[in-house]
Amino acid sequence: MTDIVIVGGGLAGAKAAQALRDKGFDGKLTLVADEAHLPYERPPLSKGYLAGSAPFEDAVVHPAGWYREHDVDLRLGAHATALDRAAHTVTLADGAVLPYDKLLLATGALPRRLGVPGSDAEGVLYLRSREDSDAIRARFGPGRRLVIIGAGWIGLEVAAAARGAGTDVTIVEVAELPLLGVLGAQLAQVFADLHREHGVDLRLGATLTEITVDAGKATGVLLGDGTQIPAVAVVVGVGVLPNIALASTAGLDVDNGVLVDASLRSSDPDVFAVGDIANQEHPVLGQRVRVEHWSTALNQPAVAAAAMLGEDVQYSNLPYFFSDQYDLGMEYVGHAPPGSYDRVVVRGDLAGREFVAFWLDGSRLRAAMNVNVWDVPDAVKPIIAEGRTVDPERLADPTVPYAEL
Repeated sequence: MTDIVIVGGGLAGAKAAQALRDKGFDGKLTLVADEAHLPYERPPLSKGYLAGSAPFEDAVVHPAGWYREHDVDLRLGAHATALDRAAHTVTLADGAVLPYDKLLLATGALPRRLGVPGSDAEGVLYLRSREDSDAIRARFGPGRRLVIIGAGWIGLEVAAAARGAGTDVTIVEVAELPLLGVLGAQLAQVFADLHREHGVDLRLGATLTEITVDAGKATGVLLGDGTQIPAVAVVVGVGVLPNIALASTAGLDVDNGVLVDASLRSSDPDVFAVGDIANQEHPVLGQRVRVEHWSTALNQPAVAAAAMLGEDVQYSNLPYFFSDQYDLGMEYVGHAPPGSYDRVVVRGDLAGREFVAFWLDGSRLRAAMNVNVWDVPDAVKPIIAEGRTVDPERLADPTVPYAEL
């Protein structure tokens, strides 16, 4: 094998290049990055970088010199337009044609776009890139109001950063609570209370009729009940879609992402996928999962690199994500979509926001979320991964060590 091409210049692409060199691959290695920036991690865009408490450089995966020292052909500001699987080539927008023996797709996800009147106006903002984060932060400040459409993780983190800068914030959410589909009503209420305590105007169970516009610029929103809310900008956070255009056009099997096996290999044995686009057969969970979070982009590339180099490996890490909002820090490990659990057990002080919540299917633990309590994920991962049964009463008892469950 002489040529490996990685398409995608985020955390996953950069970590894949690192893993390949660490594993001894000494052939030609090309990393194609859409953005002009060095590959970087995205969580800071809605956390520390957006809040102005951390420089962008902290998010950069490797300095420029690393790519030179490791003989990685880093193509910044380059867009892959076509994948020819028969010829084993990737074509870029500038006409360059890159041959490959193995190809890794790490193209990430794209924000879902609104289709309501006014959604194409200036000041309707989405969050995916550094420039997006800069544009949102430029609207922060006392005496200004942001309207945020969507009370998911991105919407809530943007709201927390905006409130920290003294900005008035209104969140418009069609569900009855923030994060309702992710956490269920009991835990979703924790986040509703948190944001209201910090002065966020939550409009729950609300529909958006249009974004109001004056001279081409967004001036606020009109809700289904006739309420008008003025704003200096409208931030949209209604989820993302896997960026599978290249894979789909090339005829790879796709369904809510690129379908990959436990080794992250697609329907083409020479093409692999990681990160937001990888809809993986998970060997521990026993089902397909596509995880849009930092830890997947961080950890999947090492497995894909090993598989591309001929090793018999599987990606078995449990899904994991984290969030920081005001004085609340949380971590979530496992997989508990709606319908997969029948009860939630809480250990600790729910009202004081220092607790661990557990999602149970009968006596089997599906997922856990620790809020302002630490060193929990490593303790509960074996219980989830090995399918052990637990006593819900002991699970809720803070005096019972996790090792004794």
